[in-house]
Amino acid sequence: MTKKFFYSLSALFLLFCTAVAAQNTPVIAYVNTAELIDAVPEKAQATEKLTSLSESYKAELQLLQNEYNKKYSDFITYQTSLAENIKLRRMQELTNLENQMQEFIKIAQKDIEEQEKILLEPIRQRIKEAINAVGIEQNFTVIYDISDPSIAFITPSAVDANPLVKAKLRIR
Repeated sequence: MTKKFFYSLSALFLLFCTAVAAQNTPVIAYVNTAELIDAVPEKAQATEKLTSLSESYKAELQLLQNEYNKKYSDFITYQTSLAENIKLRRMQELTNLENQMQEFIKIAQKDIEEQEKILLEPIRQRIKEAINAVGIEQNFTVIYDISDPSIAFITPSAVDANPLVKAKLRIR
């Protein structure tokens, strides 16, 4: 009888230890935010707006390019018959047009990047909030983002080890 009791007690103890260990075992998960962003319906609308904006800038740049090409062609055709001052003025006009096109390209790229940030930031924020909610609900310790080598979620009960490491390094 004592052996049976000992085995029963041992099995109960083992079951208890397994349950305690399971509660303390960190649960690691991962997400792919790039895939999540692509799956959000608002992403298609944002992409459509960005494409439209990009096309508008391309059309405007094409007008500048056409103006430059015409002036350049005229200059090449008539340069031998132009007075030196007129030739210099037209060369300056061509240089100014080149500078305008380069500046226009910079402004267009900056505007498209800003619009992308404005349009996609709410989507990213929603995904971040959803990741945090899932992390808490599912009791994950850490959620890694495989599309961006970073941690997307850390459990609120995680311990900040920086003070311990600083103490070990004897720094403040």
